[in-house]
Amino acid sequence: MPTTDLTAENLEQTVTENEIVFVDFWASWCGPCRQFAPVYEAASEANPDIVFGSVDTEAEQELAAAAQVSSIPTLMVFKQGVLVFNQAGALPATALDQVIQGARELDVAAAIAAEEK
Repeated sequence: MPTTDLTAENLEQTVTENEIVFVDFWASWCGPCRQFAPVYEAASEANPDIVFGSVDTEAEQELAAAAQVSSIPTLMVFKQGVLVFNQAGALPATALDQVIQGARELDVAAAIAAEEK
């Protein structure tokens, strides 16, 4: 499944209506973002059951600020509407695969319960 353009208008709905959502915050002038783009696109094609979205931080400056993105690229992962991963920097394919696997295996309810103890 190709990546989805995310904006202030559709980000929240996308995150709440899908089991797992990856969000790449990027900009066209960012070298590491351009290097990460084909890796991210390949992962989206290989994992059609996961939503892979992209936020253009130039077009969506308020959204990037609200998400507290201070460096790009930044990858955020939401599972069941909960932010479960947030990291700046371009990931190599193997590391992205590990994040995908971790998101699939994560029991969000158990993780929340453990944090509350």
